[in-house]
Parts: sequence; structure tokens; C-alpha cells
Amino acid sequence: MSRKSIWSLFRNGQDYMAIWPMRKELAPMFPEPRYIKATQFAIRVMPAVAVISVLSQMVFHNYDAIPQAMIVALFALSMPLQGLLWLGRRSRTDLPPSLATWYRELHEKLESEGTAMEPVKAKPRYVELAQVLNSAFKQLDSTSLERWF
Repeated sequence: MSRKSIWSLFRNGQDYMAIWPMRKELAPMFPEPRYIKATQFAIRVMPAVAVISVLSQMVFHNYDAIPQAMIVALFALSMPLQGLLWLGRRSRTDLPPSLATWYRELHEKLESEGTAMEPVKAKPRYVELAQVLNSAFKQLDSTSLERWF
């Protein structure tokens, strides 16, 4: 993997989170649904946890505990970033051979059904698999997908 800035990894994580199909059929095979749900939850909740941890010490005039509350706040704010970082790295990871074969089969099936697709990648990554899975769930009917799910 080439050296990228951490900001591009966060952006890749956000993009991957938007592309990945949240389907129950994929949950046993991939950890992405769990990471995406946890990251979305952390994005919504952890800023409030960070503010409450600091403000609660200030409201109770416990100024000696503010440094610890600041550490808790920083940890809470880092949790969504950790999820985005994992998703960003995962999206740019090459597929193992078994998943690469599955990616090619799904890609061929979509092309045979007449779906406009990007050309098959020689070394597909998880982001390309997510795009193909997303297209497969949108374009193919359940009988066509029975072979894979």
C-alpha cells in the first residue's frame, strides 16, 4: 500500500462506509457491517460523551479531575476516527484469492445481465468488491444471487 496521508484514509473510510451494502447475507462473512454500525454510533454519540465528561466535572466544581476528564474526552473523540481509519485501510487492502475469484464471478454475472460496470481489476481491493456487491444487490434478483448467498 502506498503512503497516503491519514486524512485520505479517513476519507476512504467514509466512502467505503457509504458504498458497503448493509445486508444480512454479508454479516456472517465480513466484519464490515459491525465496524460500520459501531463507527456510525460513535460518530453520533461520542462527541456528547466527550462534552459531558468535561462539563460534569465543571458543574460539580471538581476542577482537580478536569485533566482526567479531558483524557476521557479525547479517547471518546478518537473512537469514530479509529473506525474510519480501519475502514479506510480495509477498503484499500487487496482481496485474498478466494474473494478475488468471487469478485470476478459476480462481475461477469452483472455484465452478462447488461449492467454497465467498470473493467475487472487485475488485483481487486475491498472497495471494488463493495461496489460489485452493491450493484449485485440492486440489479440482480434473489434467484440470481442464490448461488453466492
